[in-house]
Amino acid sequence: MAGGRHVAFLLLITLFFPSIFSDAGMAASSPSAIKAGYWPTWTFSYSPPSSIDLSYFTHVFYAFVQVDPTTSELVITPDGDRMLRNFAAAIHAHDPPVMALISIGGGGSHSAFAPLAADPAARSAFIHSTVAFAREYGIDGFDLDWEFPKDDKEMADLGELLLEWRAAVESEAVATGRPRLLLTSAVYFAPRFFLSSGRRSYPIDRLAAGLDWINAMCYDLHGSWDTSATGEHAALYDPSSNVSTSYGLESWVAAGMPREKVAMGMPLYGKTWLLKDPEQHGVGAPTVGVGPGKDGVLVYAKVEDFNRENGATVVHDEAMVAAYSYAGRTWIGYDDPWSVTRKVEYARRLGLGGYFFWAIGYDDEWHVSRAAWSAWGH
Repeated sequence: MAGGRHVAFLLLITLFFPSIFSDAGMAASSPSAIKAGYWPTWTFSYSPPSSIDLSYFTHVFYAFVQVDPTTSELVITPDGDRMLRNFAAAIHAHDPPVMALISIGGGGSHSAFAPLAADPAARSAFIHSTVAFAREYGIDGFDLDWEFPKDDKEMADLGELLLEWRAAVESEAVATGRPRLLLTSAVYFAPRFFLSSGRRSYPIDRLAAGLDWINAMCYDLHGSWDTSATGEHAALYDPSSNVSTSYGLESWVAAGMPREKVAMGMPLYGKTWLLKDPEQHGVGAPTVGVGPGKDGVLVYAKVEDFNRENGATVVHDEAMVAAYSYAGRTWIGYDDPWSVTRKVEYARRLGLGGYFFWAIGYDDEWHVSRAAWSAWGH
C-alpha cells in the first residue's frame, strides 16, 4: 500500500480517458457500503487492534503479510503469528460483525509478485497457501497489493492469478460449507497510467470477474519526488489537470469496472513542503524541499498537533475539495473531516461500493473516520 510510505517512483502521470466527466447521471447507492481501513503492523505499539473503534468500519485489512519468493507461499514470523491472531480476535469481537482481511505485499512488492504471477505452478502454490492461511488464522479474505505490474505481460499475469484465485476460493467454500473468502486488490488511482517504465493498463474484465472489489489508491498524487511546488496529494478535483480522485474513479467506471466494485481511497496523513516564500502559500506555491515528517509525510494526528501548536492557518479549498494549512515556511496538504465528508458524498453519488482509509491509527480521535461514516449513512 502506498500510503504513508510514498510512491517515490511516481514520476509522470498520463491518463487516457476524456476529462469531461460530471455529476450528471451518477447512480444512487444504498446506505450499505464498504467502510474499510488498513491497519499497518508497525502501528501496534500505539494503535493495537484492540484500540480500533470498529463502530466506523465494516472491513479491516492487516498490512502486511509477505510471500516467500522460493516457495510462493505466505510466510510469517513468530511475532507476526501472535500479532495476526491478536488482530483477528480483536476485529471479530465486535458486534455487529466486522470482517478481518489480510493485505499481501505493499509498497515495493513488485519483485515478489511478478515471477509468481507468471508461473502457473507458483500461482497454484500461492493460492493454496492463502486458503490454508485464512482458515488457520480465521481470516475472512485477502487483499493483493501489487505496486505495480510494469507492462502488458504482467497485467495479463495479474488477471490470470485473480481468476484462478477466485475459482479456488469458490471451490473451497462449496467443498467445506464455509463462507467464501473475500478477494480485493489495492490498485493505482486510475486504470490506465504512465510511470517510469512505460504505459500500463489494468485488465478490467479480469479484475471485475476475480475480485469482490478494488481499493483505488487516490492519494500520493503529489509528494517528495517533486519539491518545486506545493500540491494536494488527494484532492477530489484538480481544475488544472487529470491528477485527481474524481478523474481516477470516473476513469475506472468508464473503463468498465462495475461501480459497486470500486472503493475510494482516502489518506489519514498529509504531505508537507517548505515554502520558498512564506508570503506565497497557496496550492502550487514555490517550495525548496519537503517539510516535517519522514519524506515529508505527517500522519493526520500530527497534522492537527502542528496546526494547534503553531497557530497554523487552515484553508478549505472549495474548488479542489482538499484541506491545507501553513505556518511560517511549513505547508501541509491533507484530508480532514470537511474534505472527507464531501468526498464520501461524491462517492455515494457516483454509486461506488464504498471507501477505505490508509491507515487506521493515523487518525486523531477518530474524527476523520467518524466524518466518513456519518457522510455515507448507516
